[in-house]
Amino acid sequence: MKEMFDDDLYNIEWRDIENAEMDYENYLDDIEGFFKEDFEDEEEINSETIANMKTQETLKQGFDGIIACEYSGIVREAFNNKGFNFMSCDFLPTEQPGNHYQGDILDIINNHHNVFIGSHPECTYMTNSGVRWLWNKDGSKNHDRWVKLELSVKFFNLLKSKIKIGYLENPIPHKYARDGFHSVLNGEWVGGIGNYTQVIQPWQHGHGETKATCLWLIGLPDLRPSNIVEGREQRIWKLPPGENRWKERSRTFTGIANAMADQWSPELIKFLHSLIKTKQ
Repeated sequence: MKEMFDDDLYNIEWRDIENAEMDYENYLDDIEGFFKEDFEDEEEINSETIANMKTQETLKQGFDGIIACEYSGIVREAFNNKGFNFMSCDFLPTEQPGNHYQGDILDIINNHHNVFIGSHPECTYMTNSGVRWLWNKDGSKNHDRWVKLELSVKFFNLLKSKIKIGYLENPIPHKYARDGFHSVLNGEWVGGIGNYTQVIQPWQHGHGETKATCLWLIGLPDLRPSNIVEGREQRIWKLPPGENRWKERSRTFTGIANAMADQWSPELIKFLHSLIKTKQ
């Protein structure tokens, strides 16, 4: 054994480590290369796994707010541009770089309850423009449509119950969504989403278009017009049928998002300060 190993060669003392110079510039590259080589043949290391790892890292961060059901990142970035740390959440990937949880908001909302929450839930089955589809041509109820309406209303109300400061956004709802109805599944009463706080328009915030948008506000003042402009084009309503029509219709106008961040930042700061005082 003496011929194969030299004891002095493997005799390392603390001063050798203490005085060693670390090549920090290449240190991380070396580690990354090691793991890349180690797993380059492993099928488990794929884009989905990497995305999940990034998602977990995102959730470890402390956030000032969450914008639920938003893939565009428009409202999220409006608040981030004010110096806050906001995250968006949707089943779709975000359209622009930023903190985004791709998945179900119900997976994470309970762990982020002391934050600002803005929500843009699915409106298809609650909007007044689609109320006619609740009934078949023979006057009977469209069972599938009523079931989806019930799920949408319950989801909306669940999100509302989680909000300490924030808002929910949707088009003008029909009376069943607003006031409630009897379930087609069991006949029990399903409470409605209630009256909205205010209705806003894009032309009040720098966009010469019309699109009546309702806000349910919790702990926030009404959103004031920030830049009234000429023009009342019904661009969104006139969009031709297409695969991505729904995405365009659901995207928040940048002027509205900026107005939210501008006008509601003081309220959010007060809320965050109150949490600090409570912990002290």
